[in-house]
Amino acid sequence: MNIYTTYLDEIETRKIQGLHPKPIEDAELVDALVAQILDPAHEHRADSLNFFIYNVLPGTTSAAGAKSRFLKEIILGTHKVEEISPEFAFELLSHMKGGPSIEVLIDLALGDDQAIARAAADVLKSQVFLYEADTDRLEAAHKSGNALATEILESYAKAEFFTNLPDIEEEIKVVTFIVAVGDVSTDLLSPGADAHSRSDRELHGQCMFEHNKEQQAALKELQAQHPDKRVMLVAEKGTMGVGSSRMSGVNNVALWTGKQASPYVPFINIAPVVGGTNGISPIFYTTVGVTGGIGVDLQNWAKKLNHNGGPVLDEDGEPVLEQLYSVDNGTVLTINTKTKKLYNEDGSKELVDISNALTPQKVEFMKAGGSYAVVFGKKLQTTAAEILGVEAPAVYAESKEIHHEGQGLTAVEKIFNRNAVGVAPGKVLHAGSDVRVKVNIVGSQDTTGLMTAQELEMMAATVISPSVDGAYQSGCHTASVWDQKARQNIPKLMSFMNKFGLITARDPKGVYPAMTDVIHKVLNDITVDDRAVIIGGDSHTRMSKGVAFGADSGTVALALATGEATMPIPQSVKVTFKGTLKDHMDFRDVVHATQAQMLDHFNGENVFQGRIIEVHIGTLLSDQAFTFTDWTAEMKAKASICISEPDTLVESLEIAKHRIQIMIDKGMDNDKKVLQGLIDLAEARIAGIKSGETPPLVPDENAKYFAEFVVDLDAINEPMIADPDVNNEDVSKRYTHDTIRPVSYYGGSRKVDLGFVGSCMVHKGDMKILAQMLRNIEKQNGSVEFNAPLVVAPPTYNIVDELKEEGDWEVLERYSGFVFDDANPKDTARKKYENILYLERPGCNLCMGNQEKAEPGDTVMATSTRLFQGRVVRDSDEKKGESLLASTPVVVLSSILGRTPTIDEYIAAVDGINLTSYAPPVH
Repeated sequence: MNIYTTYLDEIETRKIQGLHPKPIEDAELVDALVAQILDPAHEHRADSLNFFIYNVLPGTTSAAGAKSRFLKEIILGTHKVEEISPEFAFELLSHMKGGPSIEVLIDLALGDDQAIARAAADVLKSQVFLYEADTDRLEAAHKSGNALATEILESYAKAEFFTNLPDIEEEIKVVTFIVAVGDVSTDLLSPGADAHSRSDRELHGQCMFEHNKEQQAALKELQAQHPDKRVMLVAEKGTMGVGSSRMSGVNNVALWTGKQASPYVPFINIAPVVGGTNGISPIFYTTVGVTGGIGVDLQNWAKKLNHNGGPVLDEDGEPVLEQLYSVDNGTVLTINTKTKKLYNEDGSKELVDISNALTPQKVEFMKAGGSYAVVFGKKLQTTAAEILGVEAPAVYAESKEIHHEGQGLTAVEKIFNRNAVGVAPGKVLHAGSDVRVKVNIVGSQDTTGLMTAQELEMMAATVISPSVDGAYQSGCHTASVWDQKARQNIPKLMSFMNKFGLITARDPKGVYPAMTDVIHKVLNDITVDDRAVIIGGDSHTRMSKGVAFGADSGTVALALATGEATMPIPQSVKVTFKGTLKDHMDFRDVVHATQAQMLDHFNGENVFQGRIIEVHIGTLLSDQAFTFTDWTAEMKAKASICISEPDTLVESLEIAKHRIQIMIDKGMDNDKKVLQGLIDLAEARIAGIKSGETPPLVPDENAKYFAEFVVDLDAINEPMIADPDVNNEDVSKRYTHDTIRPVSYYGGSRKVDLGFVGSCMVHKGDMKILAQMLRNIEKQNGSVEFNAPLVVAPPTYNIVDELKEEGDWEVLERYSGFVFDDANPKDTARKKYENILYLERPGCNLCMGNQEKAEPGDTVMATSTRLFQGRVVRDSDEKKGESLLASTPVVVLSSILGRTPTIDEYIAAVDGINLTSYAPPVH
């Protein structure tokens, strides 16, 4: 059996699944296709020709290299293929996006045949994915007098690859499709359980709406009824795209409702249109822009106001909403890209201003087919102008630069100004300014990493940008079960990323053991500067040092390839604290209380949404401070920044140095000594803090904030629980993170079926609290009996090692009915749970929901961050699954009791345990 017949067998298997042939990425198969194309009598010639033209992945895949070489031979006349003329060969090369196709085009443009060189030059002028090796060749030819090379560079300097593109339509007719009432999670668009298939875009597309075939059929029927319109997916009375950072979610939306990017590249669609009553979540909004799509803040429901201008409240004290206009299924609307308004079907009635969705920059993304082409286009224009010694004309929309004379800077404004690229020296920018910033740390996680690798291949990148201080590829999202899917995907991913220049959780050479540490914890440790910019492929990329942005897989790829990110400087909300935290309170309760008090203070308006939370954390070390910053994703903030005391920051950096050194000792550093470089940076930062030369990041006293809010610690009297409120009569209020309740609300009677201590929200202190609670209960009762299963997943191996050294791990093992074994990892997901303690492998475990889940219909009490429907627990036929989120002591006690505790039971259980040593900063 040869590689082609193997491919045919795979095609037959995919037919059973309702799928087309899988796109080709391997050169060996392309070479087989070429051999069959060149054989006029071959029985598979016609199919081989079709596969070669329409089914090869572009960029730097080995398949793209083989395709480019054969097209070059056709153009030069080495081979003649009736169906592929030289003109068509150039057309195919123009769609291959960079890498080997650019190399071939430059070869031809600098060749001796003037007619071929001219044709190649014309194609090259339309390309943007060029790297230094490519522009260096053109520069050398230009300097040696090659007129065509000069002409190409002159075209680049004028950005004709952009200016020659057609403008976007003035009017875009859309028809609405309600995805859900309430927030629409990216889990609904790209379920975590299907993470393994994300790089196979057609296969992954089958999981849209969590495999709801009826909803998929309804969408297709709507499209059939409106073939001349774009379908806009809508979150009615909610926000579109909350939850995890999922390029795969946008890819699925685009696959079902967008436009094909190229006729010669299968299943890569762009330009989806989405809308939400409360807009689009920040991370999803960025991802929509990556594909040149449109995200509309519909504002079609508003709070009903009384005669005094205040909100009218219902019997539960909630604001009453009134509909301003309908977006019911099948409603036809008109987007006018010139007036930047949303109108009714015939354009006679203005419904809402959507200028935020159609900024000059976003319109450029739409025109160029996505943000990558704009980012690389700007870079190429600048490079060409520098080579020619000319000034690049202003082609792209001018970056918005906002400066308020006499106004100080918030913390995020200081970070953006410090890391700004391409800003005139001395220019000070405030919130709202568009800025290119240097990215210091980048993180890629393992369920989106394969997509990031694909994005890097398609943008023709081969090595990490030298300006990035450090980058890490995790293995945490697939840590729970080392099944066949993981065994196929993860080694391939680790090998690619290791070669690209990242520190990888798994060593392709097998020198060091697999590290399944939670990515956010690793990024928090390798961030060694409180003024850093961090980009990570997960919505919980929220560090307690620097400012970190969760991102889609494509934005991560762009940060890795270019060392930059582009975004407006966000507005900030300043959060400070007053009062005294009671001894029986965990800092997780402070986190939940912050959200509850904020919503109460601002009459239900979430002032955090889409903004930076600048939290004056004071004396908390980075691990515990991370508990706050991590949760800000659930507050729908764009990011967060911790303002720390000098001594606290120094201690956190010393801890980071120690943990990075452990990574080095395990053999995880690479040839460029990236990890050692991070230790050197940490030492320099510590020296600057201690000397006073570069003190910790603090905002200016006269900085301006969108809002300021003070958390009252005195008002936090009992543990706080985030409740999905799954039976709320108003479906828009289900599965949000805004229902925060005290433990007494449940009267000690809410049955708990499973407890989970783990995810990025816990740290070493949580594991020690668990061990001490077990000791206390054993002392009080003589033994520890669990009335519900308790799943425990430490976030990192470092924590496990430290707990072993300090004697706590032995306590946990003593009460465990299951302890992970790296030498024999689980190869199947657990379906049923006994009333025992499960000590699981470090990683995400239940929080991710892609491998392990609770039993359907369970009520889960968890330390994690996810309470969305179906994420941690699915519904059963009898009962909705629900995931309540709380502190470690509440989860542990709930598992032991099999129900929520009373406040008295809770206080007794934590007696003598130091839960949180915290006092607000004094200024």
